[in-house]
Amino acid sequence: MLKAKDPEVTAKRDDGASPRQAPLRQAKPRLPIVPILTTFITVAIAGVLSWAMWSAYMIAPWTRDATVRVYIVTIAPEVAGQIVQLPVSDNQFVHKDDLLMVIDPRNYSIAVENAEAALEQAKANAQEAQAEYDRRQNLTTLSTSTETKQEYLAKALGTKAAVDQVTASLKQARVNLARTEIRSPVNGYVTNLLAQLGNYANAGVNQLSIVNTDSYWIDGYFEETQLASIREGNPVSIKLMGSTEVLRGHVSSLARAIIVENAEAGASGVAKVNPIFTWVRLAQRVPVRITIDEHPKDVPLIAGMTATVEVRPQDGATSSRSSR
Repeated sequence: MLKAKDPEVTAKRDDGASPRQAPLRQAKPRLPIVPILTTFITVAIAGVLSWAMWSAYMIAPWTRDATVRVYIVTIAPEVAGQIVQLPVSDNQFVHKDDLLMVIDPRNYSIAVENAEAALEQAKANAQEAQAEYDRRQNLTTLSTSTETKQEYLAKALGTKAAVDQVTASLKQARVNLARTEIRSPVNGYVTNLLAQLGNYANAGVNQLSIVNTDSYWIDGYFEETQLASIREGNPVSIKLMGSTEVLRGHVSSLARAIIVENAEAGASGVAKVNPIFTWVRLAQRVPVRITIDEHPKDVPLIAGMTATVEVRPQDGATSSRSSR
C-alpha cells in the first residue's frame, strides 16, 4: 500500500532550494561602449580635419577672392582730322607698331611744305644780313659809324634766330604729319573701338584701347591674418573659374596701403571716427600681386575674371616648418 506523504515534509522540500538550481543574481548595468567609442572616433576625425584645414589655410594660404588684371593702353590721336584708314576691328589682335588708323594727312603735308619754304626764306635773309654785317665790320669808322655796325650785327643775329624758329616749326610740322599714322605701342587686343571710317577725330579724344597681353597679372585679396605666411617669391597655383587648368606664378609684391574709413577727414579737417564698434571684427583684405609664370595657350586670360589662388611656401620655408 502506498504511504501518504507527510505534508510537512513536502512543504519543507518545496520551500527549500534545489541543490542543483543556482540562485538568481541581479544583472549589473553595462556601459554604452559603442556610442562612447563612436563619439571619440568622430571627435578625433574632426580634430585631424580641423588641424589639416588650419595647416592648409595658414601654412599654405589660399583665397577665392582673386581677379585677373591687365594694363590697358588708351589710344587718342594727337592731331585732329578725318579718319581715312581704319584697318583694325574690335577685339582684333595686333602686334606692336601695327597700323591702327590714319588721319587725313593732306593739311599736315601742306604745313610741312610751307615750313620748308619758310626755312629757305629765313636762311636767305640770314645770309644777306650776315653779308651786310661782314662788309661793314671791315670798314673803318671813317666810312661807317660804330652805331651802324651794331645795328647790322643785331639784324644778322635776328635773322639767325628766325632761322632757328622756322626750323623748329618745320620739325613740329613733320611730327604732326607723322602723327597722322597711329600705330600700336604694344602687343594686344583692340577693345572698345569707338572710331569709324570717315569720322572726324578730335585731338586727345579716345578712339580705341589696346589690352596689353604682355602685362597680365593676378590680384589676390588675402585676409590680414594670412599675410604672415606670404612672402615675395612664394610660388602660387592659380585656377580660373570655369577652367580646370592650373596656372603657375609667384608673389611679386604686397600692397602697402588700403582705404581706412576712420582716417577720412571731416568738414573741419580732423579725423572722422566711427563711434560704433561691433563685437565681430572682420579681417581686412590686402591685395597681393601675383606674376603669372606659366600660362597655357588654350586658356584665355580676360581682365576681370575670377580666380582661386594658393600660395605655397618655398623649399626653405617648408623644411623649417617640417623640422618644427
